[in-house]
Amino acid sequence: MCRSRCLIKDFEKRPSVIHLLEHPFIRQAHGKEMALQRQLANLIYTQQQSGSIAKTRYERMHTRRPYVLHTKENTCLDDDLVNLEVLDEETIIHRLQSRFADLQIYTYVGDILIALNPFQNLSIYSPQFSKLYHGVKRSSNPPHIFATADAAYQGMVTFSKDQCIIISGESGAGKTESAHLIVQHLTFLGKANNRALREKILQVNPLVEAFGNACTVINDNSSRFGKYLEMMFTPTGAVMGAKISEYLLEKSRVIKQAVGEKNFHIFYYIYAGLYHHKKLSEYSLPERKPPRYIDNETGSVMQDIISKESYRRQFAAIQHCFRIIGFSNEEVHSVYRILAGILNTGNIEFTAISSKHQTDKSEVPNGEALENAAALLCIGAEELQEALTSHCVVTRGETIIRTNTVDKAADVRDAMSKALYGRLFSWIVNRINTLLQPDKNICNAESGMNVGILDIFGFENFKRNSFEQLCINIANEQIQFYFNQHIFALEQMEYQSEGIDAALVKYEDNRPLLDTFLQKPMGLLSLLDEESRFPQATDQTLVDKFEDNLRCKYFWRPKCVELCFGIQHYAGKVLYDACGFLEKNRDTLPADIVVLLRTSENKLLQQLFSSPLTKTGNLAQSRARVTAASRSLPPQLNAGRIKVDTMEKMRHPEETTNMKRQTVASYFRYSLMDLLSKMVVGQPHFVRCIKPNDDREAMKFCRERVLMQLRYTGILETVNIRRQGYSHRILFEDFLKRYYYLTFKAHQNPPPTLESCAAILEKAKLEKWVLGRTKVFLKYYHVEQLNLLLREVIGRVVVMQAYTKGWLGARRYKKVKEKRKKSATCIQAAWRGYDSRKKFQELRIRRNEAAVVIQAAFKGYVTRKNYIVLKHSKPVTLTDGSLGRTPNFYSNRKWQENCDTTHFTESDSLDQQLEKDFNEIHMRRGRQHYNILGPRKSTDEQKLRTTRRRCQQPKTLNSPEDSLYYNQINGTLEYQGSKRKPRKLGQIKVLDGEDEYYKLLSAADSIPEEDLSTLAEQGTFFASS
Repeated sequence: MCRSRCLIKDFEKRPSVIHLLEHPFIRQAHGKEMALQRQLANLIYTQQQSGSIAKTRYERMHTRRPYVLHTKENTCLDDDLVNLEVLDEETIIHRLQSRFADLQIYTYVGDILIALNPFQNLSIYSPQFSKLYHGVKRSSNPPHIFATADAAYQGMVTFSKDQCIIISGESGAGKTESAHLIVQHLTFLGKANNRALREKILQVNPLVEAFGNACTVINDNSSRFGKYLEMMFTPTGAVMGAKISEYLLEKSRVIKQAVGEKNFHIFYYIYAGLYHHKKLSEYSLPERKPPRYIDNETGSVMQDIISKESYRRQFAAIQHCFRIIGFSNEEVHSVYRILAGILNTGNIEFTAISSKHQTDKSEVPNGEALENAAALLCIGAEELQEALTSHCVVTRGETIIRTNTVDKAADVRDAMSKALYGRLFSWIVNRINTLLQPDKNICNAESGMNVGILDIFGFENFKRNSFEQLCINIANEQIQFYFNQHIFALEQMEYQSEGIDAALVKYEDNRPLLDTFLQKPMGLLSLLDEESRFPQATDQTLVDKFEDNLRCKYFWRPKCVELCFGIQHYAGKVLYDACGFLEKNRDTLPADIVVLLRTSENKLLQQLFSSPLTKTGNLAQSRARVTAASRSLPPQLNAGRIKVDTMEKMRHPEETTNMKRQTVASYFRYSLMDLLSKMVVGQPHFVRCIKPNDDREAMKFCRERVLMQLRYTGILETVNIRRQGYSHRILFEDFLKRYYYLTFKAHQNPPPTLESCAAILEKAKLEKWVLGRTKVFLKYYHVEQLNLLLREVIGRVVVMQAYTKGWLGARRYKKVKEKRKKSATCIQAAWRGYDSRKKFQELRIRRNEAAVVIQAAFKGYVTRKNYIVLKHSKPVTLTDGSLGRTPNFYSNRKWQENCDTTHFTESDSLDQQLEKDFNEIHMRRGRQHYNILGPRKSTDEQKLRTTRRRCQQPKTLNSPEDSLYYNQINGTLEYQGSKRKPRKLGQIKVLDGEDEYYKLLSAADSIPEEDLSTLAEQGTFFASS
């Protein structure tokens, strides 16, 4: 207990020393220090001998200083090949092999990272390692892919410039996994409040790769498309969105795969998932025999789908990706239906039929697959069969229907499947971009910055190389050319223009080979497009045209094989089989198929074939609302179709049959242009992936295989130019603007001259830098050192600003607090005055009401007394001869006698006679009034109170006389036998001692009768009322 309290990190809650000394545990140990020390030493020794001692790990306190893993590799110079004393191929290979044996798979070549594929899982990519490579000096930690991602992120935030990470290498070298790790670390560095966005970005790669990757002979997860992922950040470095650009999907893999290869991953994932969920029948997929598009020569596809647990897990992961990114259930269901429709379309078979007039007509003998495909695609089975077995030709306004042969019908079927999958893949990418686009409320997309990650298919050289391998290798030639331009050509050109004395490094320039492929009109791709426009052209005429026009050292044609030609690539010689080149380049999709699919009742399918294609061959995102009525259906497809809203912009169907349409080669050319336009914008960072062996075995290092890759990637030349050259060339103006604070004060304004830049470099104590005419030439490690110094200076400035702002804020708060205090006092004073006046007014009203009640009660009391006296006085003869009663109010004693209880025993007839006499007196004397308490001053000043009705309840019963009087009246009524019932006691208001009116009248009741008689004689009490 004492120990646990001592370990409390909050010092305010820790016990003091006095309290600790008073603890029972400490008090028991007093005087036994030596014995306890010996016991503890013996216990530690025993545990060390037994090997059972274990260190207790506690949670580490998070401070501003990052945690650094202290290992011997931190100070090792072998992390960078530039530091080698002897620079040759043998030394580099030996260094890479020794590091690979120690599981050090990453090595620097200046600012370039070499990554060897370990073919096993390593535990160096956890969040703890992400913390290690966060804004620290590169030499503080061993080489890592996270360091490259952090360099790109820090460069983006520091210089407010877009960055680009280019991952290159052969197929199977680990490019896709490296891209995953870079995205993971950039997401960690760009943490934002929107956690859902980070999770979406992390799920993008698995989803896209399920549709775009496949198993090949040399790689189980080979990228069959080019992917450029742009992660968007705010100016402060928080991730706010992402965008994917996809290029050159290998659509031909959908319909046919080479021996030992497989179709795209998604087909196996969905088949296994639907099988285990028992939903194959819902999508019309067979349970025993696999569809033709995913079947192989071994016949083990269904066995793998049923038995492999990885397929089932991947299907669950794909569903999770769809849900996390934001796809709706309806969209996912439509995607599954289209995929199942493609598999069923591949099962449609054709047979030839002969008639009197036509011998090349085809038909579908078994309509089960046709009906299944039509039902999944939400189109008519008869219309689908008609579109597959015939086609329309429009000539001079007339529509001619021609039948297809069996081979032609099969080609149309396969073209339809390829178009379905290619457009579906483009739609998924566009949908991801829509769901991951930046929120305009957070930051404008134009004001943000990007970090691009290029993960493209690697260089391939199979036993049989076709049109797809040619496109892939041309793309890798373009990436290698970009690398050479940035590392060698541009750098050495600036040496000459700036007058820098630097040794030129020779390198293998592949620009002539690129011109052989891409130049117009005599380049290989231009010749391919030209030959594809001739209907009678064949693959043999294509190879002959290549041989006649491509007269260079990079092209040759073997004599023993007719439909083959060879290319000397930067990575070696590759022999291509020209069979099927023209058909693959044309990629013809008949207009009948396009029109039919546009009329589908599936909204997603309508969208796929109603949007135009871009110059890169992808599905356009622009949309407009049209209906099926505007599509000019052919006659055989127009009957029985309903109008369907596609919400898409479309082209006329005849455009798809135009021979001048875009080809795959033209799409490829525009794709390379678009990719380069994205790459040249940002500052590049290169990751060269190396495959240590072709057997995909862990811990196996093949020196010859690695050496060949190092040669054609130019690693040796890269080491030379990084050692001798200057990788960073910065203009004087930009350099001074960036590192101004390292030397000059804030109020100074030095000119952008050579002397100012030299002062900054000397202040930073850097060496081996060179100043040109307009630029500063720095080594690759100089920029990192300058950035660390600048960060330190800015950190001190930020601390000073924080203290200054804190002091200003405290002073401003004090003033505001005093002002608020005065305002509060003023408001309180005004409120208290208002409240007091309101209470006084209420009290005054209550007092006035109480006074009125008291006056009314007392006046009633006096009036009743006088009335009793007047009623019992003797009649007298007035001067005018009328009868009257002599009032006797001038003696207190006489008044008391008149108030005697004996007066209440007289009969009612006397009261009636007395009232009658009073009325006659008033009539005779002109309504002359007598003042009961004395002579009145004026008849207008006072009036007699209305006579109370007999048996009427009095207001108050505070005197004994009133009570007797009231009881006498009730008794008289009962005695006379009146039919009127007496009042109940509950209907009479009797004032008790707790009533407030009793308190108000208590003062009046305490007046003695002698004082009342005196007041009556004077006639002044309430005279004005």
